[in-house]
Amino acid sequence: MSDSKSPKILITGATGTIGMELVKYLSAKEIPFKAMVRSLEKASELTAISGAEVVLGDFNDTNSLENALNGIERVFLLTNSSEQAEEQQLRFVDAALKSGVTHIVKLSQWASEAHSPVRFLRYHAVVEQKIRESGMKFTFLRPNLFMQGLLGFKDLIKYQGQFFGAIGDAKISLIDTRDIAAAAGESLIDRKHENKTYNLTGPEALSHYEMADKLSLATGKNILFVDVPSDALRETLIHAGFPEWQADGLVEDYAHYKRGEAAEIAKGVFESTGAEPRSFDAFATDYATLFR
Repeated sequence: MSDSKSPKILITGATGTIGMELVKYLSAKEIPFKAMVRSLEKASELTAISGAEVVLGDFNDTNSLENALNGIERVFLLTNSSEQAEEQQLRFVDAALKSGVTHIVKLSQWASEAHSPVRFLRYHAVVEQKIRESGMKFTFLRPNLFMQGLLGFKDLIKYQGQFFGAIGDAKISLIDTRDIAAAAGESLIDRKHENKTYNLTGPEALSHYEMADKLSLATGKNILFVDVPSDALRETLIHAGFPEWQADGLVEDYAHYKRGEAAEIAKGVFESTGAEPRSFDAFATDYATLFR
């Protein structure tokens, strides 16, 4: 049996962009939690955070998952976006059900749908359905494109003053990952978010050209967006070290954006947190030094 005073919340993906923002959010509210990591070598930053208890767990090892889930009631589910993601998340859901977890907050994706032409959206839909059928309470967070995704281009922007995409002038209501983390935090803390699905977007829809203009203004340097064909985007991603499965998925994502399927502005951030989402201008100002 677990100690009644031990944390009842488990955070997976805790060392990633959203996971780190989430653990900081819970820590600031003095909510104790466990953070699941695959290796203690990557957990040094987590161990310094107040309220965090680090526990080992591997999405490919059922026994380690059940150990990490011992005594846990609520979990935040996030894996790396890889060819194994669907299988890993389904395994986690089975382990959570067996361990007595009552509520899963799953990071899904905007427009998650079982018959989508985008592989990421299909696998998220499969996992969402599994969670629904499990009988556990759920909260599905479906964020649009992350503003912080631009940090993947930071060296290109810093040294060449440009970034790329296969999207034309289509607009996206992209979102700051800090707002996603806040939505996750509130969903773990407050039971009123049980069995809810939140579509998470920023307050405006922007083209990549408009993002470039706003980054230029925030950094004081001339930054350009360069639209490229899908084949060229895939080649760039492969060259940058992305696995083929993920590169192909990102090309599918951009085709989805180019069709105008990610321009809608939703109220999910306000509905889940009570606060309005951050603007792209705020993101550009906060991260300007990384792009200069």
